[in-house]
Amino acid sequence: MGIDLLLLNTHPDYGKPLEAADADHLGPSACKEVERLLSHRPEHQPTPLLSLAVLACELGVRSIHMKDEGHRLGLGSFKALGAGYTIVQLVLEEAARCLGREIDVSELNLPEVRAIAGAMTVACATDGNHGRSVAAAARFVGANARIFVHEGVSARRVAAIAELGAEVIRASGTYDDAVAEAVRVCAAEGWTLVSDTSWPGYERVPRLIMQGYTLLMREALQAMVEPPTHVFVQAGVGGLAAAVAGYLVNLFGPNRPVFVVVEPSRAACILESIRAGRPFKIAHGEPTVMAMLECYEPSLIAWRILSRTADAFVAIPDEAAVMAMNRLARPMGSDPAIVAGESGGAGFAGVIRVAGDANQRAAVGFKAHSRILIVNTEGATDPARYEELVGATPSAVLMNRLARRDTSSR
Repeated sequence: MGIDLLLLNTHPDYGKPLEAADADHLGPSACKEVERLLSHRPEHQPTPLLSLAVLACELGVRSIHMKDEGHRLGLGSFKALGAGYTIVQLVLEEAARCLGREIDVSELNLPEVRAIAGAMTVACATDGNHGRSVAAAARFVGANARIFVHEGVSARRVAAIAELGAEVIRASGTYDDAVAEAVRVCAAEGWTLVSDTSWPGYERVPRLIMQGYTLLMREALQAMVEPPTHVFVQAGVGGLAAAVAGYLVNLFGPNRPVFVVVEPSRAACILESIRAGRPFKIAHGEPTVMAMLECYEPSLIAWRILSRTADAFVAIPDEAAVMAMNRLARPMGSDPAIVAGESGGAGFAGVIRVAGDANQRAAVGFKAHSRILIVNTEGATDPARYEELVGATPSAVLMNRLARRDTSSR
């Protein structure tokens, strides 16, 4: 599949309430706990919400806002939220078990707590961003990290993980193969698996990771004058998309925004699962440029949530993602310049493709009063690849952004 495709949700579970455990972990009160724990990270601060007013006018909608996760915790992607929150939580729980009392996050630097963390090894498979975030979180709490990378992970992304003190372990095949290898080795070595995808019998850690992701939506809604009517979020295994959709359902109930999942047409495992009516592993084909979204089987929790809450699923070709990167780097009029990686602008690309097709536009209910929210899930996490696709360095794009801001303020 290499063309645009929009599929409305016709699954029998569509519209059903979330399961209790999913609802509990993705609601506003759970999100406050995420913010409380992450506030102890020195790099923690809300990421910017940017208005794309010129683009909104061009597409015939009232507003478009982008939550820019390229600045999250100094790691360049939303993944820092999930791993950062989860690993702190796991260390606190292990310390409480070993010391026989409740341990607060303010006690993370106590010698006895650091010693317990130092005896822990956390591990995961990654396309790049999750592994880097796990490595950074492990370093923050004083734990060891082992990160499994598959053949498609670029050398720059591997180096960024190693720079954070993690041991990088090579795995043959695809991301899914790396996940399987991480599961096998963790079981043999007694390491703690911190996977952002889930399967039968393995749900608690991925659910904690998804809980971490809800913070970006809380921040976005707090910064908006009016809530969005439409939210577009890209998906690999679906963790972020499901976290956002679950949070919106918890917060707004039946008055929630229209929610659209965007995937690469070469790795649309959630769209194909909806078509099949069950979680479906698609065949591995030609790699997609959207490397962080190149996943061939949905997370079980994500599937369970999205089959109930997502209104539509959009598959976009690689050229749309590259176009989005370039459009964000060189915006029209007063819109800000934004550095979005190969996967970061996929949701943006989905909006443009849907808005440009009369049938798809009608299917998702785009109107003149529509208020659209999208997420830049990553910055230039591989700067060389970014420059190759955009023809400019990330620093040059950011300088342009500052210059445009200064000019518009005069």
